[in-house]
Amino acid sequence: MLAVILSGGSGTRLWPLSRETYPKQFLPVVTEESMLGETINRSLKLDASIRVMAITNEDHRFVVAAHLQGLAADNMANIILEPVGRNTAPAIALAALAAAEQNPEELLLVMPSDHVLTDQDAFKRAVALGTEVAARGKLVTFGVVPTAPHTGYGYIKAGNDQDGYADVAAFVEKPDEQTALGYVEDGSYLWNSGMFLFRADRYLQELGEHQPEMLAACQQAWAQKEGDLDFVRVGAEAFATCPDDSIDYAVMEKTRDAVVVPLDAGWSDVGSWSALWELQPHDDNNNVCHGDVITEDVSGSYIHSEGRLIAALGVSDHVIVETGDVVLVADRARVQDVKKLVEQVRAQGREEHRFHKQVHRPWGTYEGIAMGKRFQVKRITVNPGASLSLQKHHHRAEHWIVVEGTASVTRGDETLLLSEDESTYIPLGVTHRLTNPGVIPLGLIEVQTGSYLGEDDIVRFEDSYNRV
Repeated sequence: MLAVILSGGSGTRLWPLSRETYPKQFLPVVTEESMLGETINRSLKLDASIRVMAITNEDHRFVVAAHLQGLAADNMANIILEPVGRNTAPAIALAALAAAEQNPEELLLVMPSDHVLTDQDAFKRAVALGTEVAARGKLVTFGVVPTAPHTGYGYIKAGNDQDGYADVAAFVEKPDEQTALGYVEDGSYLWNSGMFLFRADRYLQELGEHQPEMLAACQQAWAQKEGDLDFVRVGAEAFATCPDDSIDYAVMEKTRDAVVVPLDAGWSDVGSWSALWELQPHDDNNNVCHGDVITEDVSGSYIHSEGRLIAALGVSDHVIVETGDVVLVADRARVQDVKKLVEQVRAQGREEHRFHKQVHRPWGTYEGIAMGKRFQVKRITVNPGASLSLQKHHHRAEHWIVVEGTASVTRGDETLLLSEDESTYIPLGVTHRLTNPGVIPLGLIEVQTGSYLGEDDIVRFEDSYNRV
C-alpha cells in the first residue's frame, strides 16, 4: 500500500496561526506533533511496510521533506511537486501514475495532511475493510459517522449495505442547518472525509473514462518529470493545461463502482477555530487556553498566545489569537468568516497572509526584530550541518554577530570560523556564505544596511537546495 498525503493547502481558516508559506498542516495545533506529522505516523501504524508519498508545491517542499525524512525515512517514496494547483483529482492522478510504474494494482490510501483522527484502532479497522474492497476494483471513500448536524461538511448518502460497507447512493453538497438535521436523523448520511482507497490502475481507468483531458495532461506532465533531490518535478506546461477539479466531481460522483466505508474514529478536518475549540480539553469555564493567558469572568472561548500575555475580561464565546505580528479577536460563531479578513489583508498588499514573523527556510529560520529607514535587524537560526547559498547582494551590506553555536563564514576569498560573541562584516557586493559546522543550532543577529532590503536582492551562485 502507498499512503498518498495531500499537502498543498494554505489553511486560511486558521489564520493568523496558519499562513500560506507555513499553513496549519505544519503546526502543532492539536498535539505536540504537527498535523502532517500525525498523518505520517497514522500511516506508519497501519503497516510497517507501507510507503509514504506526499504531493505538495514549491513553497512547502522543504518542510514536507523534513517531516518525511524525520518520521518515515525508511518508508519514504516520492515527493511530487505540483507546478500549479489543479485540485485533488489531478494530484491523485500523478500519484497513481507514479505507483503504476512499479505495480499497476498497488493500493493508494489518499489522505489530506491536515485532518485529526483520535481513534487509531477504529481507523485501522476501516482501512482493513476498505483494503479488501478496493483490491476487488472498487473505489472506496470513507464516510464519517456524524455527531451533529454540521453545515460545514459535504455528505455521502449510503445505499445498499454490503456487509460493513455500502454502495454510494449520492454525494451531497454542504447543507443548511435544517437539511443537515434531517440527514442526521435519517441515519444513512455520512460526512465526506476526503479520504479514499483504490488501486492505481482503477483510478486511472475511471479518470480516463470520465475526464480524458485531465488524464492526458497528467500523463504528459508525468512523462516530462525530472528528479531534484528528494522531489519529482512534473512538466509544468503540460500540467498547467490540466482541468481543475476535485476527485469527488471528476471521478467519485460519476463512477459506478464507488463504495463508502463508515468511519467512527474521532475525525475532524480542523476547519475553523471553533472546531479546534471543540477538539481540545476545556477548563471549568469551558475555555481552551494556550500560552501566556489570564482570564476573569470568561467562558466558552478559545485563547491562544504565541508570546505576549493575553488578559481577557468579561467575554464569552470568543476566539482570541496572538502571534508575533497579528492579534485576531472574533466571535466564535463567526470564525468561518476569518477568510474575509485574509482577503482584506491580501487586497491591501500586505504580507501577513503569506508569512509568519518567523520565516522557515530549508536551512533553518529567520525572524525580523526591527526595521527602519536603510536598516533591518533579523535573528537567524541555522540547523546543524546546514548552509545558506553562496550569494551576494547588490543593495545591502550585512553585519553578523554570533550569539549561539559556531559559524563558518565564506567572505570573498576568506573563510572565517566564528564563535559566540564574535562578529564579521559582509560589504555590499561581496560573495558570501554562512554554514553551521556544529551539532547545535547556530544563532546569530544580522544587521542589514543599504538602500534596498528586500528578500529578492539575492544573487545565488551555489545552493545545496537547488533554489534559483
